[in-house]
Amino acid sequence: MVTRFAPSPTGLLHLGHAYSAAIAAASGRFLLRIEDLDRGRSRAEFVAAIPDDLAWLGLTPAEPPLVQSRRGAHYGAALERLRGQGLAYPCFCTRADITAALTAPHGAIPHYPGTCRSLPDDPARRAEIAHSWRLDIAAALARTGLPSWREGDRLYHAARADLDDIILARKDAPAAYHLACVVDDAASGVTLVTRGVDLRPSTPVQRLLQNLLDLPEPGYFHHRLVTHAEGRRLAKRDRAPTLAAMRADGIDGRTLATNLLAGQLPLGFGWADA
Repeated sequence: MVTRFAPSPTGLLHLGHAYSAAIAAASGRFLLRIEDLDRGRSRAEFVAAIPDDLAWLGLTPAEPPLVQSRRGAHYGAALERLRGQGLAYPCFCTRADITAALTAPHGAIPHYPGTCRSLPDDPARRAEIAHSWRLDIAAALARTGLPSWREGDRLYHAARADLDDIILARKDAPAAYHLACVVDDAASGVTLVTRGVDLRPSTPVQRLLQNLLDLPEPGYFHHRLVTHAEGRRLAKRDRAPTLAAMRADGIDGRTLATNLLAGQLPLGFGWADA
């Protein structure tokens, strides 16, 4: 198995990242990917801290990290392939435009309403106005059908409601999360995607993109989440206790990683399946 740990350097790593990295490292040949396409939030100091945290945990990637901000040409080629198949269209909607057009009831998934789907492409307008490229999900499904994926012995089947006209790239970014993820997993030879169960909803569209781009299909393992003791999710924006702080407190990282794999958490933390 080839696995990967793919943090976004928008803050320091916390205990949830340690658990995810430990699972990936225990599952096969362990790779590191730096998902730094969010140029507004990614910071060089957070990138630099990731190898130190992994080394403290006793986790050593098998090769130098793949850095997404250096791979724009690869994402551009994938986008051009989708455009060439008639599966991507330019969207000029702002978030406010989309919100105003939505008629979904409160609490429902806010699917893109398709405002720009049938507009004729205008390269001059694209050059002047901020836009994104979206996947035409109806056209994509007509080509490949609904995707499926395997987690261990269980086969999952996507439903139509799981899929949307997702953003593939923006004028100021070579790729959005889903497109970059599948291109990089294929480039790295990843055969087992290990990540939190909160990211399982990403899997249907990523499997669809793999089918459309003729990329290999990996297996998946979506693990439970580490939370605060009262069940609140760990989050960088909420200043969850960082691995750097635990290291400064004298905690042994290798023992911590071993305990996490055994299901043993430090005091003040708990588990959640969603």
